[in-house]
Amino acid sequence: MNKENVGNGQKHKLIQYANGPSLEEINGSIEVPKNLSFWRTLFAYSGPGALVAVGYMDPGNWSTSITGGQNYQYMLMSVILISSLIAMLLQYMAAKLGIVSQMDLAQAIRARTSKSLGIVLWILTEFAIMATDIAEVIGAAIALYLLFGIPLVVAVFITVFDVLVLLLLTKIGFRKIEAIVVCLILVILFVFVYQVALSSPDWGGVIKGLVPTAATFSTSRSVAGMTPLSGSLGIIGATVMPHNLYLHSAISQTRKIDHTDENDVARTVKFAAWDSNIQLTFAFVVNALLLIMGVAVFKSGAVKDPSFFGLYEALSNTSMLSNGILIGVAKSGLLSALFAIALLASGQNSTITGTLTGQVIMEGFVHMRMPLWLRRLVTRLISVIPVLICVMLTSGKSAIDEHTALNNLMNNSQVFLAFALPFSMLPLLMMTDSKVEMGNRFKNSFVIKVLGWLSVIGLTVLNMIGLPDAVLGFFGDNPTAGEQTLSTIIAYVLVAAILALLVWTVYDLRRGNRRYAEQQAATAKDGE
Repeated sequence: MNKENVGNGQKHKLIQYANGPSLEEINGSIEVPKNLSFWRTLFAYSGPGALVAVGYMDPGNWSTSITGGQNYQYMLMSVILISSLIAMLLQYMAAKLGIVSQMDLAQAIRARTSKSLGIVLWILTEFAIMATDIAEVIGAAIALYLLFGIPLVVAVFITVFDVLVLLLLTKIGFRKIEAIVVCLILVILFVFVYQVALSSPDWGGVIKGLVPTAATFSTSRSVAGMTPLSGSLGIIGATVMPHNLYLHSAISQTRKIDHTDENDVARTVKFAAWDSNIQLTFAFVVNALLLIMGVAVFKSGAVKDPSFFGLYEALSNTSMLSNGILIGVAKSGLLSALFAIALLASGQNSTITGTLTGQVIMEGFVHMRMPLWLRRLVTRLISVIPVLICVMLTSGKSAIDEHTALNNLMNNSQVFLAFALPFSMLPLLMMTDSKVEMGNRFKNSFVIKVLGWLSVIGLTVLNMIGLPDAVLGFFGDNPTAGEQTLSTIIAYVLVAAILALLVWTVYDLRRGNRRYAEQQAATAKDGE
């Protein structure tokens, strides 16, 4: 792909044409000294994996994991493990694509597909990012309310001003941004390690739960309206998100690489994989701790309200906690305060990564660039609208109604993630499987290829299975028979649309790949 930065003459404009390197301001900006020891080299490459790991421990994960623990003890621990392993596989391929091809996933898809399909996939991915942003708005606003007593409407508006944080971060350099994200991850990790350590969980049960059984995906046993399958789908849906693949393929290019030296490229791929897997292991630990909290911190079945409000209340309600040590600490308000602090840290982390991802897909799919602060301001203002409407509509009702409405809005917004995920996974797998795109040395090995296809097909099928329930969620907690029928029809129409769009995407990608192979052959012939 011939990429020229033709926007230099338009720097005075807020929106510019962009067809240059991915995230050009930071692309190849970090020098990595050679001939260092393994650990010092790993440290030099560490950072992008942390920004990716943030997406696997954002507020959308919290209630699904804790509720899964409340309802099924440690049974769904295996689902968290499987989701994390699939995430490691997909993120490895995303980083490799960026490093080897020098294109992020959005650029690579756009280079091999038609302009019309590129626009469709851009809009689809924008909706997915906005859905994620809704969860961040809700999480941050609730954290501000819980910590400082700020009214929810005011707190929602305050979340818009996190754009000022982003403005500050853009001035300090990408390496420092990576360090800040790591620190915030450590804050989240510390909070949940501390709370779980006080609860003295059954570690034997935890280890046993890591092995999946037929019961893990059963539909026959329902607890509080959740079956093991729906709980598993909730955890998977909240864990593997499409925007992380676009982000990783871009920020993996921040290290300076000699692309004429295959060994240097291979070294970068190797350490990017190490960085990603280590950070995603931390994300797995956080999600596992959330599920363990549901089992060990609270009494079985005690948490009736899985919203952030309900969890905060449960951590300060001594009648809901499982042992004397927890009860003693809860009386001081420390447990609930730490939970709110972790929630705020999670939201701020997602602010950074969500904005970078938005810039990646805008530049890659439609070749448009705007300043990061403006990009953040626009997407945050759009995401704030449904949250404000939800808060205002329930302002005259009881606190429980308000909390339930916000929780439902957050959960229902995630339907866009299920819709968008196949359109990032499938192109990623096809491109990294291709010798034309990656060369003989870097295309996926047979094992990676098999595992990749099993993961992509499995996640797509599970998301489609879960789509009817996700659509039904828009009709409230007690839908009528007519609404159930309508939701089923809508779900099947969406499934048909997803499959048709997938066929279009595969067709365009295969045609684009053949065209690129012919260009390579012609270039090689001319060079002889």
